[in-house]
Amino acid sequence: MKIALIGYGAMGKLIKTLAENKNHEIAVIIDESDANLSVEELAKKLKGVDAAIDFSIAEAVGRNVEVCLSANVPLVEGTTGWNAEMENIKNLIEEKNGAFVFGANFSIGVNLFYRIADFASELFSRFEDYEAFIEEQHHSRKKDAPSGTALKLKEIVAKNIEKDFSVSATRAGNIPGTHRVGFDGNADQILLEHIARSREGFASGALLAAEWIVGKKGFWEFTEVIDEIMQKK
Repeated sequence: MKIALIGYGAMGKLIKTLAENKNHEIAVIIDESDANLSVEELAKKLKGVDAAIDFSIAEAVGRNVEVCLSANVPLVEGTTGWNAEMENIKNLIEEKNGAFVFGANFSIGVNLFYRIADFASELFSRFEDYEAFIEEQHHSRKKDAPSGTALKLKEIVAKNIEKDFSVSATRAGNIPGTHRVGFDGNADQILLEHIARSREGFASGALLAAEWIVGKKGFWEFTEVIDEIMQKK
């Protein structure tokens, strides 16, 4: 499988290592040195690629989508912070019959954590004594707050618990990505927690999504990819 990497920071380098360990080829790397190229020029660079994986910056997502649509290359979007453009990008993907997978978090563990949060919040919704809350912590270099993962957890919990609840975000030092969903009652507190030890979980999930989307069309969330994979097991 031939893969294009859009953005070549820490995540891009890790994906390259994991991909090559699985005998995939990193055929193209697009980074800051390509910033002045037009959409048409970038699309030419992607010709013959099976899928592209983007871990660049939120401001570039719209342009990267245009490039991949022009090259007829499926795009795995790992960048967060572009939710305001979601509807426009979805319409563009559907209009151009493209292929696009995005995720608030590509960690397989986090996506299973979503399922646990869904199940737990449904249970606690039956008891008025408990109130939900969400906490997330990241290193000070992370720009979006709350994180995309925290917002996804909020969406999941809010499906089951109608009463408004707190979502808090901390940015400091080198804190690893940490997400908690809690339920606090008069007599006790139940806390669910996910801590990311490294970026490898995100890179593995993005690579899994790239393998999955080849030959498909549509606008997909990574949770749907996980659902389909689990149904086959």
